[in-house]
Amino acid sequence: MDSLGNVQQWPVDAVAATVVNAFGVVVGSHGPQDHRFPLASVTKLLTSYAVLLAVQEGALDWHHPAGPPEATVRHLISHTSGLEYDTPQVSAAPGTKRIYSNTGFVALADAVASSSGIAFADYLTEAVFQPLGMSSTQLAGSAAAGAVSTCADLARFAAELQAPTLLAPELLNEATQVAYPGLDGIVPGFGMQRPNDWGLGLELRDHKSPHWTGTRNSPETFGHFGQSGTFLWVDPVAGAACIALTTRDFGQWSRDAWPPFSDAVLAELATR
Repeated sequence: MDSLGNVQQWPVDAVAATVVNAFGVVVGSHGPQDHRFPLASVTKLLTSYAVLLAVQEGALDWHHPAGPPEATVRHLISHTSGLEYDTPQVSAAPGTKRIYSNTGFVALADAVASSSGIAFADYLTEAVFQPLGMSSTQLAGSAAAGAVSTCADLARFAAELQAPTLLAPELLNEATQVAYPGLDGIVPGFGMQRPNDWGLGLELRDHKSPHWTGTRNSPETFGHFGQSGTFLWVDPVAGAACIALTTRDFGQWSRDAWPPFSDAVLAELATR
């Protein structure tokens, strides 16, 4: 895909990008597909998938108490537990405000480990990485932002997000619906969103503006971006997923570069 070559203009030392269609086929790539990049908060997609699988197998329940008082697993995964971004401080009652929280995802991983009896990094490896053949992916830090991976591995994960083989389709569908609708909140780096729609660990594009995806991305688009200069989105309407991994932290450069890049990818896909 010619549009993937646009990443050469990004002010980064290294970058890899991939587009995967709805059949799990890589239809375009650029850069070192097997280079391992820190994912930062794209890790939350992997963690969320492990939680969904834990719920599917009965190791965990959405209403299981976890995190601050009165909060549940469902509150933690949808950023509505009331926990602050990076501290254990609680600033809202569960279910009343969308507060993006790394602390909440650490608590979420602890809940999986406690209920399954397996360390979360091992659970994630056994439940997600190994079955999908993601041999270069590792949780090297927190469940909120500590994974490293490659474009090649994330292409396998993006294929799973479009046509699940591990997770029941109805559970993935539930994860892509708004959890606790109508809540406002901040998308880090993009300001207050009214509403700030989020699924079960998956950020939903809906009609947010500004946003890290493109103006051509459908409201049904879901995914996540990371502070390390990474993103993964899936657009069910376009029937495609896009991954970009870089070596430069998120900043104004990515706010400027990512939306037109996604628009160019979608425009090229539309002509195929």
